[in-house]
Amino acid sequence: MSFAELLSLPFMQRAMLAALFTGLAAPAVGTYIVQRRLALMGDGIGHVAVTGVALGLLTGTSPTWTAIVVAILGAVLIEVIRERGHTNGDLALALLFYGGLAGGVLITGLAGQSATKLQQYLFGSILTLNAGDVLVTMGLAALVIVVCVGLSPQLFAASQDPEFARVAGLNVRAYNLAIAVLAAVSVTVAMRTVGLLLVSALMVVPVATSQQLTRSFRTTLGAAMVLGTLASVGGLIVAAFASYRGANVATGPAIVLLSLAGFVVTWPLGVWLRRRARLREPFLGVTPDEHETTDHPHEHGPECGHLAVPHGDHVDYVHDGHRHAPHERHYDEH
Repeated sequence: MSFAELLSLPFMQRAMLAALFTGLAAPAVGTYIVQRRLALMGDGIGHVAVTGVALGLLTGTSPTWTAIVVAILGAVLIEVIRERGHTNGDLALALLFYGGLAGGVLITGLAGQSATKLQQYLFGSILTLNAGDVLVTMGLAALVIVVCVGLSPQLFAASQDPEFARVAGLNVRAYNLAIAVLAAVSVTVAMRTVGLLLVSALMVVPVATSQQLTRSFRTTLGAAMVLGTLASVGGLIVAAFASYRGANVATGPAIVLLSLAGFVVTWPLGVWLRRRARLREPFLGVTPDEHETTDHPHEHGPECGHLAVPHGDHVDYVHDGHRHAPHERHYDEH
């Protein structure tokens, strides 16, 4: 069997669909989580969801739905604790880390299930998804995407500047709870793709990567969703190819490592773009009258290699920490 034939098998097609929708939904929610400086929120919810999975195994019901219910309750609890100020967000997340994971392992043992069964949810098992699992994943992911994109102005305002959002008449508490619920749903959607212990990476890393290249929130949101999709589908293909060549590569870690590789590659470019932006910033708002005359043998032009900054009806050149504007036979230094 060729590799192309392997990709055309039904279980691979189901895995592709699940990876596609998961890659779109997780970074969409992650963009708002990063804005709120709660990058580890996905980890906390993921650990709580372990208890939900274990309850499903214990009761003989679908672990996906029990995980969704428990994850939503845990996410709402985080918001209530943070809002009322009983403790800070980091401590609330830590409590969920320990309690959720320990409770899940304990209940799994009481259910008579082995650790192997639980590992399917901890580290993902995308190749074992059946048609029903894929439909649930697609439906929940589509719901998350529609809400994240459709309510992006309100969710962004509540995440970025809560005080301004309140003055503007927005119910910040409701939108914060909505973000928490969306994060809980995204975690459970992605648990069969990358696993509960790695899902936070798919929510955060594509956002961090897109922030290296973008400046506006809307562009960051769109780029993060594209990068998440590329990482999910690409990681699945990498894992499938490695398995085809005889290597045992898990899909979840492959997706996360591919996403991290994207960040490593774009980080130097982001550093360069930020440095270039800083060179421009000191000269914003400077009027042509604020200058000194300077003479030097260097002649500025399109080929001189210095940063060109449009300024009214002419172009200035950044040189030695100043902006030089050609003026007759000399340069005006701003």
